[in-house]
Amino acid sequence: MAEETAAEIQKKFLILKSAVENTNEAFVTIDENSTVIFFNKAAERMFGYDRAEILGHDLGRILSPSCRTGHELAVSRYVRTGKATLIGHETEMAVTRKNGKTFPAAISFSVADIEGQLYFTGLIRDLSDTRHLEERLAQNARLATLGQTVAEINHEIKNPLIMIGGFARQLMKKATDKKDRDKLAIIVDEVTRLEHLLAGLKELYKPPQLNLEIISLNELLDEVVELARSYSGGKGVDIRLASTTDVVVEVDREKIMQVLLNLVKNGIEATPPGGEIVVRTIVQEKLVEVEVTDTGEGISEEIKKRIFLPFFTTKKQGTGLGLSISKRIIEDHPGCSFQLESEEGKGTVATIGFPRRKG
Repeated sequence: MAEETAAEIQKKFLILKSAVENTNEAFVTIDENSTVIFFNKAAERMFGYDRAEILGHDLGRILSPSCRTGHELAVSRYVRTGKATLIGHETEMAVTRKNGKTFPAAISFSVADIEGQLYFTGLIRDLSDTRHLEERLAQNARLATLGQTVAEINHEIKNPLIMIGGFARQLMKKATDKKDRDKLAIIVDEVTRLEHLLAGLKELYKPPQLNLEIISLNELLDEVVELARSYSGGKGVDIRLASTTDVVVEVDREKIMQVLLNLVKNGIEATPPGGEIVVRTIVQEKLVEVEVTDTGEGISEEIKKRIFLPFFTTKKQGTGLGLSISKRIIEDHPGCSFQLESEEGKGTVATIGFPRRKG
């Protein structure tokens, strides 16, 4: 085989350099003195440093104090003895970005001896998405088990509740004594509350099943506002839609309507007469947000810590499942987000983010 020309070698080198430069994994190469000589684009994104801040500097600049000590010992030992513990293997560790935040990473190391000089390369993969997916899969598995248990409990309790409620209603029709009627009314109300609680439990713990479809967001919000106005009749709370730009999103329409209605109803219940609820959209290039803002009493810091916990409620007749279920529904939708901001005495803003579809 004919020897490669200098031009061919240079071409292969450029191809290889471009491939490494543009890969999704971070490549970081140092010399024997831990001086960084290569820092690709993925490394810039992953660590948050511009390469100009790193090239020619000690690798310790991007390492946490604990990692820095271990790294220095490992490099020194290899240079001195040629023996490695991590080279050729992949290991997982927490890595720190420039902003101080940490993320899980898989790191594999290699070493090259070029003209008597040792060069060490670390290939780093950000495992954040992988860990998030693993957590969701584990959560779904737990929810499936809980869902089965809740379904069985629901079946055992629901039938007796129906009978109790039915008998109580029949007795109310025949009772003539006011005290007896009042006691029976309490039984009926409590049975109804328990029936709602069981329905909420079933919704909260069943595995996610989404019927995704592409819909007009404004049409959905129009419907939500109209339904909410009928619910708020006589409460003296103004509900209005402040949205001019229509966008399309891919969601489970019924479930998202359930979430939005729950948020608006919560706002109505928290807002005194003369206040208002505003539903608005904020359209960005790849994202559209729906804000539900009320002028109610707001939420204290102590309550905010517990607001999404199942069964936690500040309402006399609440089940404490509405926000838990709403948050679960949004988390089940790919790429969606749910935030709740509130300040005591200044109202509450609930924000749902949706990936925007073109069309």
